This record gives sequence, structure tokens and C-alpha cells, in this order.
Amino acid sequence: MAVPVIGVLALQGDVREHVAALAGVGADARPVRRPGELDAVDGLVVPGGESTTISKLVDIFEMREPIDKRIAAGMPVYGSCAGMIMLAAEVLDGCPDQRGFAGVDMTVRRNAFGRQVDSFEAPVALTGVDGGPFHAVFIRAPWVERVGPDVEVLGRVTEGPAAGRIVAVRQGNLLATSFHPELTGDLRLHRSFVELVRAAS
Repeated sequence: MAVPVIGVLALQGDVREHVAALAGVGADARPVRRPGELDAVDGLVVPGGESTTISKLVDIFEMREPIDKRIAAGMPVYGSCAGMIMLAAEVLDGCPDQRGFAGVDMTVRRNAFGRQVDSFEAPVALTGVDGGPFHAVFIRAPWVERVGPDVEVLGRVTEGPAAGRIVAVRQGNLLATSFHPELTGDLRLHRSFVELVRAAS
């Protein structure tokens, strides 16, 4: 099969790191800022960053409706940290005018683990990802407080005060994590997303 073309929403956040990780597992990875660029991709990553800022920029760059339409049509999307918030149907502790793509039937709490000073790293075992627990980096991260019946829980924090909290989910072609795999050099999650895109194409 042809190399999957995967865009990284390049409005704000750790775009270069995701592009590098996707390229590292064999995808044609490119930044996406305009509707015409979105038309050219098979899948999309919504990176970590600041979810309220991304929400505003999505409207300024006229990307909301095109992304909503592609999600409804089955385009695979992976959201990390702020990207998870952007994919959630409901956000707690968000700004009043904050709007995401509402693709995943889940409720997430923004900055649930605390402020930047409360950032931490922890092992997370992910269903469907071989090779042992994932070394997860959490930076002002959300967690998932509720999932709908069609949402598969892929990973939870296993130790510490947040033990048991849901930090990785999948619903159909939509994948979301609270943590930042693009910052660790562990490409297993990006590889599984590329396989998801291949299967959907």
C-alpha cells in the first residue's frame, strides 16, 4: 500500500515532534494549517499545546468545519494532551467559549493533574501496544472522567495519587492520550496510529 499521508494540526503546540515521530515510523508526515492541506491527508494528529488557544485558532484558520466533516466521514485522528481535550464530547474546567471536535463520547477534566509544576512521568500499560508499559510524560495533562459505551479504555495510570485514572482511549478511528508520546522517543503509539490510518484508507 502507498505510504499513508498524516497531517499534524500546526496551529499551536508540539507540531515538529509529532511530524518527526510519524516520519520515523514510515508515514508521509506534514503540517496542516489550511482546509486545502487537510484535503490531502489520510489521518490527522492534534498535538499537545494549549487547548483554549487551539480552539480559537481552529476558528481563525477556518478549520473547524472541515475537520468535523472529515471526522464524521471516518478520518482517523489521534489527539495527545490538548488534542485529547479537543476530541472530547465534554470538557470540565475549560473556558466557557472553548469548543472542540466532540468526536469521542467522553468527559475530560482539563489540567486534571495540576499545573506545569505538577508535571510528571509514569508507566502506563496500553492495550494493543506490545513491548511493556509506556513511559508516559504528563504536562498539565487532562484525565478522562467518563466514557460512553462505544469508547474503549486503552490505558490507566497504575501508581501514585492518580492511580486508576483513564489516560488513553479509542472510539472507532479516534485515538486519544493524556500524555505526550512524541516527547519520549518511544514510537510505538505513533506506529499503531499509522496502522490505524492504513487500515482505514
